[in-house]
Amino acid sequence: MLAIVTSCALLGLEGILVQVEVDTSPGLPSFTIVGLPDAAVKESSERVRAAIRNAQLLFPRKRITVNLAPADIRKAGPAYDLPIAVGILIAAEQAWPQAVEGAIFVGELSLDGSVRHIPGVLPIAAVAREQGARQLFVPAADAPEASLVDGIEVLAVEDLGQLAAHLQGLRAIPPYQPDRASLSIPPPAYAADFAEIKGQEHVKRALEVAAAGSHNVLLTGPPGAGKTLLARSTPSILPRMTLNEALEVTKIYSIAGLLPDDTPLVHHRPFRAPHHTISHAGLVGGGHWPRPGEISLSHRGVLFLDELPEFGTRTLEGLRQPMEDGAVSIARSTGTLTFPAQFILIAAMNPCPCGYWGDPTRECTCSPANVTRYQKRISGPLLDRIDIHIEVPRVDIDKLTDDRWGELSAAIRERVEQARERQQHRFADTPLTCNAEMGPTEVRQICRLDDAGQALMRAAMRQLQMSARAFHRILKLARTIADLAGCEKIETAHLAEAIQYRPRSQI
Repeated sequence: MLAIVTSCALLGLEGILVQVEVDTSPGLPSFTIVGLPDAAVKESSERVRAAIRNAQLLFPRKRITVNLAPADIRKAGPAYDLPIAVGILIAAEQAWPQAVEGAIFVGELSLDGSVRHIPGVLPIAAVAREQGARQLFVPAADAPEASLVDGIEVLAVEDLGQLAAHLQGLRAIPPYQPDRASLSIPPPAYAADFAEIKGQEHVKRALEVAAAGSHNVLLTGPPGAGKTLLARSTPSILPRMTLNEALEVTKIYSIAGLLPDDTPLVHHRPFRAPHHTISHAGLVGGGHWPRPGEISLSHRGVLFLDELPEFGTRTLEGLRQPMEDGAVSIARSTGTLTFPAQFILIAAMNPCPCGYWGDPTRECTCSPANVTRYQKRISGPLLDRIDIHIEVPRVDIDKLTDDRWGELSAAIRERVEQARERQQHRFADTPLTCNAEMGPTEVRQICRLDDAGQALMRAAMRQLQMSARAFHRILKLARTIADLAGCEKIETAHLAEAIQYRPRSQI
């Protein structure tokens, strides 16, 4: 007898429906799975066999063939355990085939028949809705995540025996009723506040500009000057995520298996700080079956790279294309996957190996050749893609012992949110969300300069020998500074502040 059950395969952040075809025929008992399965899918035969028996159901002693169609799409992970088991029950006439019409099944089976969590339920639910599915059967632990997608009935499955009773019409599984309070984004809690950071007012201003327009930043200064603390405090001045942004981030974390257990929705902007020993695949994404890397896990948030020159050259160069496109494409023999990567890069580095080159109070022990070699570890094209280059000097003892508090992050965040609202209004009819995402066409239309501004830019291009990319990035940065000031036009003061954020090597 032939039974067909629908499941879903994930290709990056997208999904494709998979038909699980189960055929039972007379012959020596065997269990074969075809359709380009990986090792985890092949091993499902033993999990399904034990789960059916331990759920007090009959496992047919026949020749069982399972085909996962389409056969040219690689099937990975244990999510096919549940649809394979359902197909066997239907083929063994222990469930009605009418009960699975318009339904999609995903879930991993334990040997005792209970259904375990699987990654990627949120994008699976989105695919199910797009394909017009009526019901989605998921592990009970994943039902809150699946319910984030409206327009489809989610049924939470505790174990295989419960599902079999539902499919036999004996005891129906009630549709899962989500807690809509989980969709509301609570006030965030931050590890540090800008008010606690002594001094460094010019660096705080630069980070405010970066947060307002989603611009990349490079902090350079001696050890202990506060670069790491400033970077880790930046999320406290970023605008709160919208529901659509939260769903985007949740999709990525769901596929990566990093979704927190206590909430189905990522409420706050990510902050990722990988160690400099990270591999190229770990940062950019990849692997035999590509997975999102740190740049995708920091989507809509902050990617902090401390000790930037210590990262591998190949690893850093892999950032160049995602920083331009806001997405990373990973090509493999089985196809090309694309992951979103719209992040704010905050990088920190010492000016030399010992860290004290240019320090007014402590002598540098590095030779000029060592300083040059150290700084050359970061290529010019990568530096050119960083909008704001700012020096973080040593903090004076008078400022460290001052009991007065600085400006609260909440006050800075309010200005940042107002600037983002102006940008969202400006880009209302486009896919853009902030100034850093503008292309040459938008820059030409939006970042117009008056005569004084054009004269200043001509002088800067001639004297500073800036590239065309730097020219456009200065205009985008000036547009953000004007948005913070509430100005409709870019004034000369805004342009001058943007120019001063270019690296010294160009000045």
